[in-house]
Amino acid sequence: MWESGCPAHSFTGPAAEGKQQSTSSSREAEERNMETAQPRSSERMSADLSELLKEATKEVHEQAENTPFMRNFQKGQVSLQEFKLVTASLYFIYSALEEEIERNKNNPVYAPVYFPAELHRKAALEEDLKYFYGRNWREEIPCPEATQKYVERLHYIGKNEPELLVAHAYTRYLGDLSGGQVLKKIAQKALQLPSTGEGLAFFTFDGVSNATKFKQLYRSRMNALEMDLATKKRVMEEAKKAFLLNIRVFEALQELVSKGQENGHPVQPKAELLRTRNINKSHEHGPAAGKEGERTKMRNTDTTPTTSLMRWIVALSFLAMTVAVGLFAM
Repeated sequence: MWESGCPAHSFTGPAAEGKQQSTSSSREAEERNMETAQPRSSERMSADLSELLKEATKEVHEQAENTPFMRNFQKGQVSLQEFKLVTASLYFIYSALEEEIERNKNNPVYAPVYFPAELHRKAALEEDLKYFYGRNWREEIPCPEATQKYVERLHYIGKNEPELLVAHAYTRYLGDLSGGQVLKKIAQKALQLPSTGEGLAFFTFDGVSNATKFKQLYRSRMNALEMDLATKKRVMEEAKKAFLLNIRVFEALQELVSKGQENGHPVQPKAELLRTRNINKSHEHGPAAGKEGERTKMRNTDTTPTTSLMRWIVALSFLAMTVAVGLFAM
């Protein structure tokens, strides 16, 4: 099924309903306790995992913040094609991450930061991909080699070094809660996506009513993980590696777009084919297919000429905004 080489893992493994949902009242109580807690000493703070991770990723954040990529995205210079490809790669990444999270949800090295109802993104990405690619999205989406390597890394640490899993969860989820909300507004405006949220489910966290308080809670749970200093240093290195893996993913996507390829096929003919199929379906099924026809036309309209340099800027700016802005806000 995955023509581009991504392993067809079974990315299922749902948790029991009772364990998956966090108890709202207990979580709110924990948040209130944190607000009234006395500040810890500077010596203790310096050993907190959340502070160590923020410091370890500070330099790479500053580098990303000052690149032209972020500025271009902020100007709304994003095409539908890049956005679709990014969404596809994120699906593979989050599917692997959340499969390993489920594997380790009862492991003390991860259990305190297990928030599936609040954070998990796989289902949201499936919703977005169905919107952009249609019902057969699983056969349509590409998986570049760099994405596959990211997936392989996540599966490796989930099975062999689960104590490092928190580095990837921290980098991705807290970044999504922070910088991702900026991206949502930009993408919606630049791509003229519906105000009702179709195509943007990835950025919507229905289980998080207050992002700032939730991030405080998440950091406090991270700091409660039982880790010695040596293990914390390994987690810090893994967080930086996660950022580099993201860089490579977006470099690969830029190359894919610059060649005019998506899943091994020319981009424009494929878009025209999907548009033609939809027109035929509309004639066959009458007015009921009209709404779907408008959606498919919007999904596949990407006719603005874009140079290779601009595609590079757009693809990498998505990474910069999601991870760099997210890390800054953590």
